[in-house]
This record gives sequence, structure tokens and C-alpha cells, in this order.
Amino acid sequence: MTASAPSAQDGAYVGGELALFRHAHNWKAYMRRRLAPFITGAVVEVGAGIGGTTENLADLPGVTGWLCVEPDEGQCAQLEGLRADGAIPAHTRVHRGYLADLPPAAADTVIYIDVLEHIEDDRGELALAASHLKPGGRVVVLAPAYQSLFGPFDTAVGHFRRYTLPQLRSLADPAALAEEAAFHLDSVGLAASLANKLVLGQSLPTPAQVALWDKAMVPVSRLLDPLVLNSFGKSAIIVWRRR
Repeated sequence: MTASAPSAQDGAYVGGELALFRHAHNWKAYMRRRLAPFITGAVVEVGAGIGGTTENLADLPGVTGWLCVEPDEGQCAQLEGLRADGAIPAHTRVHRGYLADLPPAAADTVIYIDVLEHIEDDRGELALAASHLKPGGRVVVLAPAYQSLFGPFDTAVGHFRRYTLPQLRSLADPAALAEEAAFHLDSVGLAASLANKLVLGQSLPTPAQVALWDKAMVPVSRLLDPLVLNSFGKSAIIVWRRR
């Protein structure tokens, strides 16, 4: 889960949260249901990490191909292992490198799931993503919400920032990308992020805390989010279409 340009560590990912959140099954099911309508055709997943998002989304009915783009050598090996074991679909491929390595205008969907905040030049990254889309293709971004909540966790896992929806909107060139949808998810989980910022100050949650959030908070968010019109939440989601 790294940027589309080499880091000082030549693509090695420095965060330690991926394994912690991999088995957050309620969250992954909720995210899958809300993102499924926007993820179709030939998909490029930027920053595929150890495959948590790939396992969750690559078998969506509208998907015809899935390319994991990941510069970290060890994480690419894990992705290849998942493919060999049948844990991710046979139409999944792994590219060790960056989005800039790939041919332009070849994808139907480019996704950044908890990735864009790791990329220093996020505006340039979205321009690059747009160039890799077929006309009418989509960019889908899910990112942590609210810079005011930036804390030890964000620093520990290599975040440059968190986002409001207006901030995400401002990144896209309106001549290239037209907004299709924008909303928040996990209104209850926002309280957990706030507690970590104001009280706990943890660089990483414990497995027990992740389980509590996933099993107790996420199901309530699924009920509450529509009632508050998805106007706030722990995650910010935006979808653009290439003009």
C-alpha cells in the first residue's frame, strides 16, 4: 500500500496495520456492499498491500479482471501466494511497481482503498489515474476522514493527511473527471477515531480494539449511516468518472 512513485525505501511499506484490519469482516462486507456498484470491468487496485481488499472485492460480479499494483516485494509475494492458493480469483494478476508503469487508458476502474493518504502528491496521482481510464471509467477512493483527527496512528502508518469530502473534490481536474458519488461511512467508528486522538494516543490499535470496532460499532453504523444521510463517518468515499 504505497505511492505510485518510488519511496526512499524503494517501495518498501512501513505501516503495520494491514494484518490487524484484514479480518474485520463486518467492515469489509459493509464496504463491499457500498462500493460494488462502482467497481466493474478491468480493475487496477493501486497499493494492494497484502491482499485484504483484493480478497474482498476482486470477485464482484461486474469485474472481468483485477490487477494488483504494489511496489513492496514481500507484499507482492504474499499476493502471488493468495493467487496460487485460490484465495483470490484466477483473473487476478500482480504487478510489482507503480501505476505509472502501466499503459494509459486501459482500465475501467482504478481504486485506492486506504491508499491515497499515503501518496504525497495526491493531486498528481489522480491525474495519473484519470489517464489510465477508458472513457467513462471510474476512479474510486476510500480514505480516512478529517485532518483534525490526524494523530499517532496516521504518523505510524505513513499517512500524509486525512480528508474531508470537499478536500477530495478539490483534487480532481474537472475537465478530466466528473464526480459521480461522494459520501461517508462508519458514523459510529468516528467516535473510536476521536477517542484515539483525544484520549488513547495509540500508534496502532490492539487486536481486541479492532474486534470491538468491527463486531459492535460497524453493525450500528450500517443502521445509522443512512439515517444521517452518510454526512459524516470515519471513512470518506468519492467516485469520479472520466469524461
